[in-house]
Amino acid sequence: MGGLGIQAELRFSADGYQKTVKLRAAVNEQRALNDTLRERNAALDAEVINLKRGRDAAEERARSDLGMIGKRETFYQVVPVAAASR
Repeated sequence: MGGLGIQAELRFSADGYQKTVKLRAAVNEQRALNDTLRERNAALDAEVINLKRGRDAAEERARSDLGMIGKRETFYQVVPVAAASR
């Protein structure tokens, strides 16, 4: 097979150029996903370190996620007036 035959096979066969282009696109997509996950993991690592080192971070997390109220605090819940009762 001459150079032209190889070129035609590479461009038009199912295992040729089109497959290479698809694989390159898949690799680029996976790299982007990996970058996003790497950033998320770094943020989670920082949060774990913060939680291990300080009580303030753990308390803040308990307040926001679990609704914790301190012993010397008073909880006030503000309920908006319903639109139907106006």
